Amino acid sequence: MASRISELVIPSLDPQRLAAFWCEVLGFIVLDTDDGAVEIGPQEGFGGLQPTLCLIPTTEPKVGQLRLHFDVNATDRDQDAELERLLKLGARPADIGQTGEESWHVLADPEGNEFCLLRSRLS
Repeated sequence: MASRISELVIPSLDPQRLAAFWCEVLGFIVLDTDDGAVEIGPQEGFGGLQPTLCLIPTTEPKVGQLRLHFDVNATDRDQDAELERLLKLGARPADIGQTGEESWHVLADPEGNEFCLLRSRLS
C-alpha cells in the first residue's frame, strides 16, 4: 500500500481572499468553511484524484521563499494566454533567481506564495 496527498494546508492572512484566487486559478469550488478556515477542491469534493486545499487563518505573514510550491498547467489555452489570465486574477511575477531562459513562469499568489506556470497543456 502507498499513501497519496489528499489535502494541502496553506496558512493564510485572508483565507477567503486566497480561496477565491485559487478557485479561479484551478476551477475549484469552496467545499467547507470552519472557524475561519476554507477548504476548496474539485467539484467531486474531497477524496478524488486531486488534493483539496485547506486555507487556514494565521496572523504571521509569509517570510522568505517557500520550500514547497505548486506547478500549474493550462488545460484549455496556451501558456501565454494562461499567464495573462493569472495576472488578471491577481498573480504577479516573482523572482526566485531564475535566469530568464526557463520554459516556465514563476508567479506569486496574492499573499506572495510562489507557484510556476508550466509550458505544457494538460487536458
